[in-house]
Amino acid sequence: MEWTGFELEDAQVRLARGWLAPAESAALMATLLREVPWEVHRIRMFGREVASPRLSCWIGDAGAAYRYSGSRFEPRPWLPPLAALRERLQDQLGVPFNSVLANRYRSGADAMGWHSDDEPELGPEPLIASISLGATRRFVLRHRRDPALRLALDLEPGSLLLMAGTTQRHWKHALPRTARPVGERINLTYRRILPG
Repeated sequence: MEWTGFELEDAQVRLARGWLAPAESAALMATLLREVPWEVHRIRMFGREVASPRLSCWIGDAGAAYRYSGSRFEPRPWLPPLAALRERLQDQLGVPFNSVLANRYRSGADAMGWHSDDEPELGPEPLIASISLGATRRFVLRHRRDPALRLALDLEPGSLLLMAGTTQRHWKHALPRTARPVGERINLTYRRILPG
């Protein structure tokens, strides 16, 4: 597996394209579309509660609750293929993940706006391991202090993106909408929720 590192101020970002083989990636996508209990999460934006522009499911160990945008999410139990991926990530990265946020982008109209994964229960320097399945989508990062500092990546199926160190403290990221025809995409972001 080959890693590409990026020279970013205040951030540690690495990408492994083809971390999952094409056949494995396609099979996992089909399984997750069928087996994950997808739901619309409610989020707070500009002082009001709205439906998130994607489908999601919070999965993890008992007690790995997650507070995001004014809502508390209790984890659903691990599905076998997601638990197997967790073991593989832990073996390769040496990090004990206890949860994964599965996001389903049904078309180019589904997106995620600028944000950081900087909730207190993730700790001051979380490692976020993000696996992409399905359609290739553009992922963008920008520095909080200097928005001219940016990085744009096309995340292909089977790719693994790592964001570590002070990345969440100093950078925001987004998955913008696109008007071009694009198929479904699933993104799996493995995390470690710290004990409260």
